[in-house]
Amino acid sequence: MDRTGVRRALALLLLTWGASRLVLLLFVLKVFVFPGADVTTDVSVIYQGWYEVLRHGTFPLDDVTWQYPPAAALAILAPALLPFLDYPTAFFVLAFLADLVVLSLLLYAGLRPGRTLRGAWVWVIGVPLLGPTVYSRYDLLVTAVAVAALLAGARHPRLMGALAGFGAMVKVWPALLLLGAVRRRAWAAAALTAAGVGALFAVAMPGAFAFLTFQRDRGTEVESLGALVLHVARHYGWHGEVLLNYGSIEFLGPQVKAVSTAALLLTALAFGWLLLWRLSAVRFRSHTPADAAFTAVLMFTVTSRVISPQYMVWLVGLAAVCLCFRAGRMTWPAVLVLLATFVTVLEFPVGFSHVVVSDWYGITLLALRNGLLVAATVWAARVLWRSTVTEAPETRLPAQASRSEETPVSS
Repeated sequence: MDRTGVRRALALLLLTWGASRLVLLLFVLKVFVFPGADVTTDVSVIYQGWYEVLRHGTFPLDDVTWQYPPAAALAILAPALLPFLDYPTAFFVLAFLADLVVLSLLLYAGLRPGRTLRGAWVWVIGVPLLGPTVYSRYDLLVTAVAVAALLAGARHPRLMGALAGFGAMVKVWPALLLLGAVRRRAWAAAALTAAGVGALFAVAMPGAFAFLTFQRDRGTEVESLGALVLHVARHYGWHGEVLLNYGSIEFLGPQVKAVSTAALLLTALAFGWLLLWRLSAVRFRSHTPADAAFTAVLMFTVTSRVISPQYMVWLVGLAAVCLCFRAGRMTWPAVLVLLATFVTVLEFPVGFSHVVVSDWYGITLLALRNGLLVAATVWAARVLWRSTVTEAPETRLPAQASRSEETPVSS
């Protein structure tokens, strides 16, 4: 693409991003009313309540809905950086800025040799598909850290590890970014960063790791894959309940424990497959860490007892990084994730009342969203396995090109 073409593509990207993000801000600031439940109450009620506790130097020790690693406190306290705004508005502005940071990283990466702007387009299109929920949860801030880690990985493994370790102390899942890391320096940096951050919070603030005991009695969240069994069972005489439990709407009652146990077994199987892949992989290219992270997060999301709508922003961010690489092969799994994100906003908040009562409209939306995620997971796993384990080696590249595209496993 010539310079004129690049400028036009950038102009269109920025125009689309600006227009869509303006609409998101108008929704979260309630200039316009988005259909369905008010998703901003998590910020104005729950997050702000945690903020009042955290700013006094302790974690919410008596609140079982606090289920996050200690560095999550930084995301909740971050609106204090904008003291001239009220808490909810400051949070929305920070989410907007994190969105802009991700776009900037993807644009910078996409304009480098061997890269493409497809990843930036995935981000520009995917984020608004989730509706105002995306600016009303702190997951966007965590995704920004994860995107930065993956894009730094090829040239700066220590930086990647440090960012992944820090992200894991904010919301656990960024630890999966290390699955495709080749160099031990990334793992060492992650371990040191996570240990340092954890130790700092443990010393400075009481209750830093109380969250570890707050999920023992969870049920099965109504939007999860396993919940589909219970939704259908309600039409055939199952007498469980749907209640607000541990901060989410969950099924409670007979057979729920069995469904939750099955989900945990599926998660264990996913972990086993990922371990087998890592031991079997022989070809690591520049895009392999992103492909592996995308596949791993898909697996753990689909098999989880909880699939909250905001989890989709993790997948959109990782899919965007995968598609930054011209040689990447995750196009169709990324498309399936975008479709699943669109169905998610129809399911929550727009159609959430149908999901809660388990009518056939709600079940259909949920089955479609979760089916798309399962399809994306299977497809991504197949692509990852074939490209790193079973695919026949290509004709050897010239030395310089080979070093840029492939990384020896032992390095």
